[in-house]
Amino acid sequence: MARKILVVDDDQKTRLLLKTYLEKNQYEVLLAQDGESFMAEFHRHAAELSMVILDVMLPDTDGFALCREVRLRSQVPIIMLTASSDETDRVVGLEIGADDYMAKPYSPRELLARIKAILRRSGADAATSARFLRFDGFTLDLVERRVVDAEGAEVPLTGLDYQLLKVFVEHPGKVLDRDALSEQTRGRESGPFDRSLDVQISRLRMRLGDDGKQPRLIKTVRGAGYVFAAEVSASHA
Repeated sequence: MARKILVVDDDQKTRLLLKTYLEKNQYEVLLAQDGESFMAEFHRHAAELSMVILDVMLPDTDGFALCREVRLRSQVPIIMLTASSDETDRVVGLEIGADDYMAKPYSPRELLARIKAILRRSGADAATSARFLRFDGFTLDLVERRVVDAEGAEVPLTGLDYQLLKVFVEHPGKVLDRDALSEQTRGRESGPFDRSLDVQISRLRMRLGDDGKQPRLIKTVRGAGYVFAAEVSASHA
């Protein structure tokens, strides 16, 4: 069955070119031209979607508002497209739950590579030998892709939060540099002025109740990267 992707962009030519390109690569593509039509398609197909691609600038709303709406209902991967060169747009997108972003104009070939990388990472989880990874009172379920705390309450995580936490939990005690973390969560190395990884880690610490000034779980190793300091155990049940 073809993976289903929902794309919203107010430029008809861009929509149709992207649809043609992705369909040639064996994806099923649904199109929307504004926020209203996007939400109608999203509600109709939410359970079937493998990914959502959101243009930031739309005639009746913006991609940030749509990203928030999607995250209230689904953990489907989200890629945001922005024509702005301002890093703020990119950071905001990641903070509210996007899994990746691309600046316009972009290469359809690079977008396809980003899509494949995100879907490959998310699709590989079910094949992990152990289903549960436990640390500091938390349980990470690799099949259902969720985390619960010691009381059994689910910790709200975006798809990118989950990917980052999974990398840390699978490498406890190992110093992971910024490029390694960016490569494993976003499919590319981080640029010298790219602060989005710091934003992701700060957000993940907050989700886990990990003090950013004196973290007990995700510790900063100055000049080297980050290390997951908790002990981790694995089990099938």
